[in-house]
Amino acid sequence: MTTSNSLEVPTPLASYIEAANAGTAAAALAAFSESAVVQDEGAVRRGHEAIREWIEETVGKYQFHITPLDVREAGDHVVVHCQVSGSFPGSPVELDFETITSSSKISHLAIR
Repeated sequence: MTTSNSLEVPTPLASYIEAANAGTAAAALAAFSESAVVQDEGAVRRGHEAIREWIEETVGKYQFHITPLDVREAGDHVVVHCQVSGSFPGSPVELDFETITSSSKISHLAIR
């Protein structure tokens, strides 16, 4: 895990957050395994190509910034509670980023 704002955010998720905040889609994608699954906004994306499209779309559309607020372990996954601000209605919002990692990559990310 990587310490972020005195929180121990799992390294792959910390890498994704840092890259997404910087708007660098390629670096954000590098945090995910080839067969990763992302659940966000009611949709499921499977694999690098679908996740790359999701990253490019959300970074461009929302111009968001993610700030981790709390980290907790829940069984086989880690939940990072974050504040997300950007160019979307209701900004800022607080969301949970539920992650499962495998081989130092995100294998599953659910944003709720």
